[in-house]
Amino acid sequence: MSSGDFAAAKVAVGAAVYPIDKPYEYGIPGPLRGRVEPGMRVSVPFGTGNRQSDGVVLSLVAESVYPKLKYITSVLDGEPVLSDEHVKLAVWIGDRFFCTVYDAFRAMLPTGMWFKDGGRRTGDKTIRTVVLKIPCEDAAELAERKRARAPAQAAVLDLLAREERMALADVMYFTGARGPTVRSLEATGAVRVEYVQALRRPEIKPALLDGELALTQAQRGVYEELEALTRAGGARAAVLYGVTGSGKTSVYIELIKAVTGRGGTAIVLVPEIALTPQLVALFSAHFGDGVAVMHSALAAGERCDEWKRIRRGDVSVVVGTRSAIFAPLKNIGLIILDEEQEYTYKSENSPRYHARDVAKYRCAHWGALLLLGSATPSVESMYGAATGRYALMRLPDRYNERDLPPVIIADMKNEVRNGNGGSISSVLEREIYANIERGEQSILFINRRGANTLIACPECGFTHTCAQCSVSMTYHSANGRLMCHYCGYSEPVRSDCPKCGGRLKYVGAGTQKVESELRALFPRADIIRMDTDTVAGANTHETLLSRFREERVPILIGTQMVTKGLDFENVTLVGVISADMSLYINDYRAHERTFSLITQVIGRSGRGGKPGRAVIQTYTPANEVILLAAKQDYDSFYAREIKLREITGSPPVTDIFVITASGPDEGAVIRGCMRLRGALEGYLGDVGGLKLLGPAPAPVVKINGRYRYRLSLCCAGTKRIRNTIAHTIKEFSKDRSNRGVSAYADVCPYD
Repeated sequence: MSSGDFAAAKVAVGAAVYPIDKPYEYGIPGPLRGRVEPGMRVSVPFGTGNRQSDGVVLSLVAESVYPKLKYITSVLDGEPVLSDEHVKLAVWIGDRFFCTVYDAFRAMLPTGMWFKDGGRRTGDKTIRTVVLKIPCEDAAELAERKRARAPAQAAVLDLLAREERMALADVMYFTGARGPTVRSLEATGAVRVEYVQALRRPEIKPALLDGELALTQAQRGVYEELEALTRAGGARAAVLYGVTGSGKTSVYIELIKAVTGRGGTAIVLVPEIALTPQLVALFSAHFGDGVAVMHSALAAGERCDEWKRIRRGDVSVVVGTRSAIFAPLKNIGLIILDEEQEYTYKSENSPRYHARDVAKYRCAHWGALLLLGSATPSVESMYGAATGRYALMRLPDRYNERDLPPVIIADMKNEVRNGNGGSISSVLEREIYANIERGEQSILFINRRGANTLIACPECGFTHTCAQCSVSMTYHSANGRLMCHYCGYSEPVRSDCPKCGGRLKYVGAGTQKVESELRALFPRADIIRMDTDTVAGANTHETLLSRFREERVPILIGTQMVTKGLDFENVTLVGVISADMSLYINDYRAHERTFSLITQVIGRSGRGGKPGRAVIQTYTPANEVILLAAKQDYDSFYAREIKLREITGSPPVTDIFVITASGPDEGAVIRGCMRLRGALEGYLGDVGGLKLLGPAPAPVVKINGRYRYRLSLCCAGTKRIRNTIAHTIKEFSKDRSNRGVSAYADVCPYD
């Protein structure tokens, strides 16, 4: 049946909020018959006022069962922008992650491709191109005849006889010709000026390869096992557990070569934008222009055009952050999640998907291999390997056969007793000084930006808290302001207490405070700070890291973006400023996150020919998690952690669904949360082994003027459970007594 035989279309409408989200049926008017296809965006009237809204066509209907339909107003795309796979994936995401199907579509396309005020946010870039319209031999003869009377025209013809087509600007640059010269040639029919689409591409500098890639015996063994999985047919999943510096990336490259050599494609995800330039440069050296990069730091036009290159089939390898999992590749044979334990693979906004889950879906669709690589695999992934759902491969030794860096634990309680109240212990200060003397580099990690985490009055206890959020404001010395890291509110700092007039005290430390202390301790040493305050601009990650590498800057201080994936042969010292910072928060993942961060950052040391070492600063040096991280003993940590998860009934042993109610009135939010609990108890009273906890305040109860309270449902994530939660939220939103209170659900959230 041709598309012209369909009378109606089912559309996911952008204006439809979650409680009323469903496929809406629209008639296809005569002039649009044959032009509407699944995966296209259309404009449709929606609601009682028939307000125009964008939508995405899900499917076509030969004959509608409805006697009266509204009609599609216009078609916004000349061809489908979303494949049948992506349409089905969007429906799956809507069911799995409690969002509208249209929200899922928005996550799949780059921002610049969506519409605003009736037009695309980012249009195509075109350049004027001069094209030779006569045979090259004839052009050469014509050039000879014109050389005496019209030398500029002759020069243009000589150039085009060699190149056949060239951008007008380049023709004018190489020949000195001007516009009238080209127009004269165009009038004779010898050339034609065309507008040609030019793809905006991010600048990629391929890495310099030191000969052919040679795998060690251990790497070769792992590669052969994984390559056999890619050939086995059907979807597979494997965990590649390799210590820091074991050469997992080399295995990735060889595996991708094998997959692409058979006509397949591959997606490689990294958790941080800072890691993308290094990986893209390396992959570009191996795969050339067949590599595309996708992440949020690209300009909108670059993201759109990279997406078009991928969709057009010009690309076999896509490297990027979380959103790159939606890249419109076909014939996918391999998806790699590097540093797969990182929380950045989980989206915090609707749709609240995890890239690992979407990767599983796409691997199932294409019969591909999902490879989860890490020096500290997530407890969920290792549990999957332990229960036989995933294959497990190990790289237990470093590529250069060097030992892992020895670790010195600095007890900060002793530092305080000895009169050192700063952020840098005497142990770490001594080690940094030794590195500077030897011309070696150091990386220091503290998981907080800003200068001071708290400003308080010791007389009356006053603290500066955000007016819109229930958190203390952080002092930023760079601009002399207090800033909220949740809503962005800021205000100038003052020296006296606004409540009692007492002298305010600065407590805690962030990257800015540590930087200022380092400059005081090492006034002659150059220092680079790397946090979200210093990497706001495009390509700033790459600029800072390139400067650190090429200029051999002695000290790099940063947040989580310096803890993983970075490979600098001259870095021989790593310092963890405050290992306790993430250890004692109210989160079942706190121990896992702390162990991973410490282990990963220690692994940045001693990756070249020089031996490395690490310093961990802590107020609890006897803590088992810190001791295991210092020894980089993942197996013992996992055995300890999985027992705790089994006792507490936490993921991966069971699932946790968190239903959050939010609104400007705290009392109304709590009452709404109680009504949600009552509804769930009524629907799920017959389900055994289910735990329903709450209402309880969220870790940060108030953000941007809205209070947040939660219910936690601990049980297996069956279809009945998901459908019940979705139905409960939709009915809650329709109830007038809950006016002003919104509700949403998330699966195993990270906050």
